[in-house]
Amino acid sequence: MTQPRIVTRAEWLEARAALLAEEKRMSKLRDELNAKRRAMPWVRVEADYRFTDAAGEHALAELFEGRSQLIVQHFMFGPDWDEGCPSCSFWADNYDGTVVHLNARDISFVAVSNAPVAKLEAYKARMGWGFRWLSSMGSTFNRDYQVSFTRAELDAGEAIYNYAKKGFPSTEAPGASVFTRDEQGRIFHTYSTYARGLDMLNGAYHYMDLVPKGRDEDELPYSMAWLRRHDSYT
Repeated sequence: MTQPRIVTRAEWLEARAALLAEEKRMSKLRDELNAKRRAMPWVRVEADYRFTDAAGEHALAELFEGRSQLIVQHFMFGPDWDEGCPSCSFWADNYDGTVVHLNARDISFVAVSNAPVAKLEAYKARMGWGFRWLSSMGSTFNRDYQVSFTRAELDAGEAIYNYAKKGFPSTEAPGASVFTRDEQGRIFHTYSTYARGLDMLNGAYHYMDLVPKGRDEDELPYSMAWLRRHDSYT
């Protein structure tokens, strides 16, 4: 970290006012981008996806729980894994306090993984989470929304992630998808985001962006080398 200039309070206020003008421009651009996101065309979901949790099997329509909008967080957890992805766990630490507020605005929220229910339930209990988490095993849901790949696809560079054929270090990937349901019960896919598009969903990272060191990841072997599951920091 480069040591910034040390200045008087008056000089600091002048610099802060200049930065505030830039922040306001960024906020306006974000509002414009959000409006464009909401104006995206929709695709009708025709597949009869099935999901399971401790209560049994559920259709996609049931995940809306009577609301008209649904956010699905694609949580990396492979069928043969014993723990969920550390990075997805970092994001998941943000969910519980948010869901009640989403529900109040006609939005349901679930996490979905390509792993057995028993493993999801055990890991959820270990982490102390309360959000709804379902397994998509046995359906094509994860593959259709480009967050599960075969090893052959990865080795051949044929896996599509974040809307491009590219390499990925795992057969499971993170993302978030949005669906809506109309009065006739028809379901539509409205949006999906992956990779750095998920940054906006992590409150802890945004707090880090406020402090002098920022995320402090530039010198690490990879960006999240510092990260541990919340019960594994020493």
